[in-house]
Amino acid sequence: MQMTDMADSGSYSKKAKLRTQRMNYLRKSWQLYLMLVPVLLYYAVFSFGAYPGLMMAFQNYKISAGLFASEFVGLKHFNVIFQSAGFAKILRNTIFLNLLNLVLYFPAPIILALMLNEVKHTSYKRISQSLMYLPHFFSWIVLGGMITQILSPSRGVVNLILEGITGETIFFMANKTIWPFIFVLSSMWKEVGWGTIIYLAAISGIDPELYEAATIDGAGHFRQVLNITIPSISHTIIILLILRMGSVLNVGIEQIMALSNAAVSEISDVIATYTYRMGVQNGQYSFTTAIGIFSSVVSLIMLLLANWFAKKYSESSIF
Repeated sequence: MQMTDMADSGSYSKKAKLRTQRMNYLRKSWQLYLMLVPVLLYYAVFSFGAYPGLMMAFQNYKISAGLFASEFVGLKHFNVIFQSAGFAKILRNTIFLNLLNLVLYFPAPIILALMLNEVKHTSYKRISQSLMYLPHFFSWIVLGGMITQILSPSRGVVNLILEGITGETIFFMANKTIWPFIFVLSSMWKEVGWGTIIYLAAISGIDPELYEAATIDGAGHFRQVLNITIPSISHTIIILLILRMGSVLNVGIEQIMALSNAAVSEISDVIATYTYRMGVQNGQYSFTTAIGIFSSVVSLIMLLLANWFAKKYSESSIF
C-alpha cells in the first residue's frame, strides 16, 4: 500500500513538473502563439464554420426556406452524380490532368533543386533562383494572356518560328491533344521555381562530411547525387507526394479559366469548372455541395492509401 502511494506521488510530481515546464514555455514564447491566432481564426470561420452547410447535400436547398427548413431528400444528389454520364466525363478529365501533372510536374522541382545545388557561383545562383521564383507571384490571368500571345497562330513567336521552318502554323490552344501538355507546362513555368524551396532546404541539411567521404572514395558529382543527395531528401519527397495524392481531384479553376476555350472544353472541363457552372451560374447549391463532399471523400481515401503504401514500403509517412 505504501509503495503504491509512493508511486502515485511520484507520478503526480512528474505531471506537475511537466505542467510547470509547459507554462514556463508558454510565458516565454507567447508571441509565437499569438501569431497563430489569425490562422486559427481563418480555419475556424472558413473551414469549421462552414461545416453546417454540408447539410445542403442532403436537401433540396432553397434560399427562401433557409438551411434548416429546406426539404430533406437524402442521397438523391449523390445518385444523380453517379448516374450522370456528363459527370463521368468531367471526373475523367480531372483525374487525367492531375495524373499528367503528377508525372510531368512533380519531378521537375526535385531535378531543378539538384541542378541548383550544383551551382557554386553564389551570385549566379541567387539571380537564377529569383528569376525562377518570379512567375509564382503573377496571377493566372496575366500568365494565361502571355501564354495565349506566345502561342497565337497569327502573331505568336512559336508559330512565327514554325512558319519560317515548315511554312505552317499550329493553333496550339485549340488542339485537344496538345492542350493538356500546355496546361502542365504552364504549371511548371509558374510553380517549379517556387517548388524548389523545400527541396533546397532539405538538401542544405545534409551533412557535408558525407560528400567529403564520398569524394575521398572517388565518387563523382553524379554518383554523390544518386547515393547521398536523393536518399537524404527521400523523406521530403515521399511526404510531398503523399500530400499531392490528397489533391487528386483538385484542379485550380483559375488556371483552367485562363487557358481554356470552347474548342478544348471537352478535355478542359473539370470538377472545379463544373461546380462553378452548376452552383454559381445555375444556383444548384445542393448538387454542387454533394460534388464537394464526393471530391473530399475521394481525396481523403487517396491520401490514406498513399500514406499506407509509403509506411509499408518505406520509413516515411505522415502518420
